Amino acid sequence: MLSEPKEWGDSGGMRLRGIIPPVVTPLSGRDELDHAGLERLIRRLLEGGVHGLFILGTTGEAPGLSDRLKRAVIERTCAQVAGQVPVVVGITHTIAGESLWLARYAAEAGASGVVAAPPYYFPLGQEELFRFFARLGAESPLPLTLYNIPSHTRVAIEPETVRRAMEIPGIVGLKDSSGDRIYFHRVKMLARERRNFSLLAGSEELLGEAVLLGADGGVCGGANLFPRLYVALYEAARAGDRDRVIALQEAVMMIHEALYRIGERGSATLKAIKCALALEGVCHDLMAEPLLPFTAEQRALVAQRLPEIRRRLETISNPKKS
Repeated sequence: MLSEPKEWGDSGGMRLRGIIPPVVTPLSGRDELDHAGLERLIRRLLEGGVHGLFILGTTGEAPGLSDRLKRAVIERTCAQVAGQVPVVVGITHTIAGESLWLARYAAEAGASGVVAAPPYYFPLGQEELFRFFARLGAESPLPLTLYNIPSHTRVAIEPETVRRAMEIPGIVGLKDSSGDRIYFHRVKMLARERRNFSLLAGSEELLGEAVLLGADGGVCGGANLFPRLYVALYEAARAGDRDRVIALQEAVMMIHEALYRIGERGSATLKAIKCALALEGVCHDLMAEPLLPFTAEQRALVAQRLPEIRRRLETISNPKKS
């Protein structure tokens, strides 16, 4: 398991492995944390067997949260988890100093690591991007995982930049949400050169394939809803059970088609996950501004499709009953 101290690498780094859900940020009002909802969600994830938690990421709507709310999420999550699994904190910001401030706050709260995507807005060159990450890696009190998500940042962390970043002891991994198989293979080849450098799949549609090919795990938004499914898929891939991987990956794709394609595509995944959690009584479905929750019609579609997804998952878990 990735949470064992023996998995920690050089210079305080750690090798992240397994299913590390990007945790939804439950809200009870405008910029107000739904404390009870967050507690229920974390309990659900831990009972589902996940290997770590990633807070304040894309699925956590971090760009729409105030600093005050981010601090509350960090404090509550770290206090509840209490070292059962690693907690890694998103510190993405356009200003390195602000990212480092949040990294220090996370360290004081008991987090295990931090994650940073490229600064957005200005079109950065790769040398500028490398120097930005180099500063974070050198000055952060916690190990840093890079986050490649060009669909949101408009700049990719090119493989050569990843290679250079691997030489910085404080940088310990990469989460790749590009969905680019060729990019994944190139970075995987580079990762062989660095002991205890984690490569995590951010596109859950490619999770089984990625782990079979050597990824260390996945950061999968759907695990907020069905943590045991994603843990089972990861374990099957680690064991090389290809038939099981195919069946479980098909279930993940069913979730993708049934839920993530409702509404406007740009934010549909976030809204669908939050809506489903609300329907199951875990938390409210309020979104961080400027996002809006699903409409009544969209919510009705989620309510209609959830039972069928659960029936399908039950069939996969207990094939003799089918």
